[in-house]
Amino acid sequence: MATTEFGRTVRCWRDRASPETAGLPAGGQRRTPGLRREELALLAGISVDYVTRLEQGRAINPSAQVVEALGRALRLSGAEREHLFRVAGLVPPGQGTVPAYITPGVHRMLDRLTGTPVAVSDAAWTLLLANPLYTALMGEWHGSERNAVWRNFLGSDSRVRYTPRDRRALDAVHVAELRATASRYPADRRLRRLIAELHANSERFAALWDSGAMAEPHEVSRKTVDHPQVGAVTLDCDVLSVTGGDLRIIMYTAEPGTQDAERLALLAVVGTQTFPGQGASIGS
Repeated sequence: MATTEFGRTVRCWRDRASPETAGLPAGGQRRTPGLRREELALLAGISVDYVTRLEQGRAINPSAQVVEALGRALRLSGAEREHLFRVAGLVPPGQGTVPAYITPGVHRMLDRLTGTPVAVSDAAWTLLLANPLYTALMGEWHGSERNAVWRNFLGSDSRVRYTPRDRRALDAVHVAELRATASRYPADRRLRRLIAELHANSERFAALWDSGAMAEPHEVSRKTVDHPQVGAVTLDCDVLSVTGGDLRIIMYTAEPGTQDAERLALLAVVGTQTFPGQGASIGS
């Protein structure tokens, strides 16, 4: 029953969600005013086939990650998000878990900043949402790679240049912030699993974690991104906090009138054609 009700609920809310509300262009003829399955799949980072099977009740037991992604894509209110978890047969995330709810205001901000690479992560530095230009600039991430701390200690090389000193500073900040997040959300099992995996597989992480090292929080910095299409782009990186939601908004901007600004503008044209998604895929 829960799966059938979940499918009906997703279909109902998909039908009522307009492309404009979801941050998509409204061009073309539509048989219904709502989102197409392909659009919902793109926004949520899951396959179209999986969305179809969920709506038809042929896929059972969607994960909390999938439910969360669908809720963000459909731009549900807090109460609607809780209802979606319950009809999926899941307990809505409680106060002891890392928040992943993105407010309508943050959604609208990303919709308007089309010429600026912007992304939203939770307090554990897991990517929740990215606009197309951010994905074009930084690449598309899947699975564990969606977490910036995991990428730093266990992932492959990123497009961002780091000197040895920069890397050491980033390591210290990541460990300190993850420790602080773990203390705020002691009931979050996913966060505990992330920390255990990092501790077991990264000597750098384990040494910093065991030492109790502290670091200054993120602040404005300049980063050079080696992009495969437009070349090296040096940008200011600002990390903003969302009061009450414990979210991180990451923004990259270029100094006006520079070659970096020209390359970012070029990426806005050619890069988003190569990377059309709204964020990293979470799989099904």
